[in-house]
Amino acid sequence: MSSNSHGGAATAAAPGIPEAAKAGLSHRQILTILSGLMMGMFLASLDQTIVSTAIRTIADDLHGLSEQAWTTTAYLITSTIATPLYGKLSDIYGRKPFFLAAISIFVVGSVACTFSTSMIELAAFRAFQGIGAGGLMSLALAIIGDIVPPRERARYQGYILSVFATSSVLGPLVGGFLAGQNSILGIAGWRWVFLVNVPIGIVALVVVAKVLNVPHVRRAQRIDWWGAVTIAVGVVPLLLVAEQGQAWGWTSARSLSCYGIGVVGIVTWILVERRMGDAALIPMRLFSNKVFSQTSVLSVLIGMAMFGGMMMIPQYLQIVKGASPTKSGLMMLPLMLGMMVTSIVVGRLIARTGHYKIYPVVGTAVMVGAMLLFHFRVEWNTPLPETMGYMAVFGIGLGLTMQTLTLAVQNAVPPQDMGVATASATFFRQLGATAGTAIFLSVLFSTVKDNVAKAFTAAQHTPAFQHAVAQHPHALSGANSGSVLSDSSFIQQLPDALAAPFKIGFADSMHLVFLIASGVAAVAFLLSLVIKEVPLRKVSGIQAQAAAQKAEELDKSA
Repeated sequence: MSSNSHGGAATAAAPGIPEAAKAGLSHRQILTILSGLMMGMFLASLDQTIVSTAIRTIADDLHGLSEQAWTTTAYLITSTIATPLYGKLSDIYGRKPFFLAAISIFVVGSVACTFSTSMIELAAFRAFQGIGAGGLMSLALAIIGDIVPPRERARYQGYILSVFATSSVLGPLVGGFLAGQNSILGIAGWRWVFLVNVPIGIVALVVVAKVLNVPHVRRAQRIDWWGAVTIAVGVVPLLLVAEQGQAWGWTSARSLSCYGIGVVGIVTWILVERRMGDAALIPMRLFSNKVFSQTSVLSVLIGMAMFGGMMMIPQYLQIVKGASPTKSGLMMLPLMLGMMVTSIVVGRLIARTGHYKIYPVVGTAVMVGAMLLFHFRVEWNTPLPETMGYMAVFGIGLGLTMQTLTLAVQNAVPPQDMGVATASATFFRQLGATAGTAIFLSVLFSTVKDNVAKAFTAAQHTPAFQHAVAQHPHALSGANSGSVLSDSSFIQQLPDALAAPFKIGFADSMHLVFLIASGVAAVAFLLSLVIKEVPLRKVSGIQAQAAAQKAEELDKSA
């Protein structure tokens, strides 16, 4: 594991950490490297906002609204599984080649998505795209950990968050505009949602290839391919049953098979990782670190609660409130702004005080409150300004929590494990997000049919509904509580009195999702209370490795 295993005469052939890096990179050098990281992060974050804004239009066009969970789940499954592999390989061989590979795979997957003719095909291509996405965020965060000490990281937080600010504004505008066009240059408008990644990806490749020169000493170590295989065998079946359990039946033969294969896969993965030791995909010794193990569980819970909210809110805005994809994206700005402004303030407070534990405690409590506000207060006819206020509260909760968890993990592990620890934190958060997305969308679409039917039963005897039926006798022909699962666009064409039962049904189903998400966030709050705070290091990962390397050399010469 030692970074000076290539020391002595070998240093000339495989250079060690440069003296300048040992002393710490200059502000200008950090900004130069940061520009390359921001391009890769921008590619991933822009894609997420564009696709989430346009997904309902895409699903309606491909006649698979209820199948949209597959496109999100497939992308998250592959990115989740790829994340720890990127972290481990980059610890061994260096960050740059894998960051470039991640961008390339992501761009190729984006091109493939444009050829989709069904939601299942789109899910398959999104799965390939997710393999690239798994490296974009985790490697960028690992490199930041390499070059910036934890106490100084707030100084650069604004640059990183500007990426998310820009993508949160551009994504909805671009995604909504493209999804709203019948065709551009002879290609359906929504297909450009994926094609737009190509020029951005090419620019990112050029910039990263030129500026991302982070010092690294290669460590001779086996690659844990069996760990990658067994973690896939363990995770994928459990995520599939989370996605399809409602439709299959939670105790059906298919569900039971997934449970069995998943458990066997996870047990086998643990045995493989124990045998591999330090070469493991996620070394088991890291779990003996209480901060690492507790933060990993907390990341799973935060991922679930986060996506529970962030997946449902655009659905509410588009289906219930009738907002276009562009408008719904822009209406999410209070959430994004709440998260970004809070993150910047928290980063500066951490830099000033060196303390961070209080922020995830308060953040998870705020998330519980936000989800309960959505559950109890947001109805189908709730004024938008009120709903957007609750979004801001949810964003503040995320801003207090997200960056702090990554910081805690990076600070708690040895510098040589920076990549695998950062990737693990991302992996567990994505694992929670994937499970949360699958479960929450399953709950939504499995309950909406009955809730719409109940709303129709209640509305049929009202004068407004009867008058609307008399005025528009054919408006509901072909529209029922089942048809809304494949295409919801007709709701906005109905008179208000006839559309109301559909909107009420969706809102009622979303209430259940928000209640479950609040419960998950409450468990996260309880766990955050017991996490131990470790004093923040004042040196970067590179400087810490250099110090460890020098100490080992002195021990050998003694």
